[in-house]
Amino acid sequence: MTETADPAAATGDGLRALAARFPPDFAWGVAASAYQIEGAVDEDGRGPSIWDTFAAQPGAIANGDSGAVACDHYHRSAEDVALMADLGVTAYRFSVAWPRVLPDGIGRANEAGLAFYDRLIDGLLARGIQPVLNLYHWDLPQAIQDRGGWTHPDMADWFAHYAGIVADRYGDRVREWLTINEPQVFAFTAHAVGRHAPGGRDWPTALRVAGAALRAHGAAAQRIRASVGAARIGLALDVNRIEPATESAADAAAADRHAAIRQRWFLDPLFGRGYPEAALAAHGLAGHLADELGGRGLEPPALEAPDFLGVNYYARELVAADPDALFGLRLVPAPGAPRTTMDWEIHPHGLTRVLADLNRSYAPPALVITENGAAFPDTPAADGRVDDRERRAYLEGHISAAADAVADGVPLRGFFVWSLLDNFEWEKGFGQRFGLVRVDYATQRRTLKASGEWYRSFLRTHHQRPDR
Repeated sequence: MTETADPAAATGDGLRALAARFPPDFAWGVAASAYQIEGAVDEDGRGPSIWDTFAAQPGAIANGDSGAVACDHYHRSAEDVALMADLGVTAYRFSVAWPRVLPDGIGRANEAGLAFYDRLIDGLLARGIQPVLNLYHWDLPQAIQDRGGWTHPDMADWFAHYAGIVADRYGDRVREWLTINEPQVFAFTAHAVGRHAPGGRDWPTALRVAGAALRAHGAAAQRIRASVGAARIGLALDVNRIEPATESAADAAAADRHAAIRQRWFLDPLFGRGYPEAALAAHGLAGHLADELGGRGLEPPALEAPDFLGVNYYARELVAADPDALFGLRLVPAPGAPRTTMDWEIHPHGLTRVLADLNRSYAPPALVITENGAAFPDTPAADGRVDDRERRAYLEGHISAAADAVADGVPLRGFFVWSLLDNFEWEKGFGQRFGLVRVDYATQRRTLKASGEWYRSFLRTHHQRPDR
């Protein structure tokens, strides 16, 4: 059952003015990922993923939550596609669960798993929604992790094999492809910081994983293109706005170092520049480029520039120099700045700056905002409705910031809200809600929030433009 909240207050003139700032063929969508919404982790031949294993470890996930059921999207995908159609989105960015397609990570594909995505893709197309398929959103098959995971020398070949199976199956219907989502997170947060699966805490390993992710992206892109000649292929990077906390030279150097480690470590090789010197120096000073590495795994791969660059933007990060902290830096909050329940600063103008900087520094053929959204408490009223005016203001501010970038000549082609549904938020469990649609996890009832009503009104206004 789907319930609807009262529309958020919005003037028609304001919506028309904002909608008019985007070209008529601009892609408006929502995004989600397999492990966060699908559930059905042991059904129809799906193999375990590293997140199944990680979630089973006591204390790894808040409240002992897991994605075992999540939003039950595996059984409710038709209902969720209907929700998207009601919103008026023209595209849906989703991920394929590698262990659902290849339970052992390699070898023979699982027909039942492939058939699920057939149904999803066909359902989207029947509603006029373009599927944007992401191959990897962190749910590595446990069988591959048992062989060494992302540090195995055959990892790029295994990923290309998986990409080929998916491309051969869906390439007749899918033209927009993402290979990997946020390699920074599963390289560093998962292998050096330990907060994500598989829970590693070793920086040299994390650096090998980062290099392997770039090589896997390149191998998968080649395999997809061989199967789908008209494919547009990219990957999504986490690119927040990074600024020094003060005007001091030390803070400026710390901010540059943080950007090099977190962002340019992936952006520079992706556009043929090798690893950034500031990051190499930082890793060397921290002892992460130990002699035992011998340079193996740190040679930047030769890659073709992507057809588009996916940008996941959520916040601004202020950086202060701290000689006693890792890499000589720490993040500090901006005094008095509004923050989400993820403790992320709300800073829409940072999105405009990020898009302009990426365009100026790398000149990608196109940019797409593949994730943007916010977590708030979302306390439902007695009737179950959710007046999430904070999220509505967040989205309106960031869509306006995206319009500023378009006006400045940035080749921005799409905007995907994270997320369609409240879902499993990794180590935070179900305690953080990002959705335009509230999910009551006990009943799986979906309720469109006020932010979803606003987004629907905005999209209808955009679609009704006379130049469409």
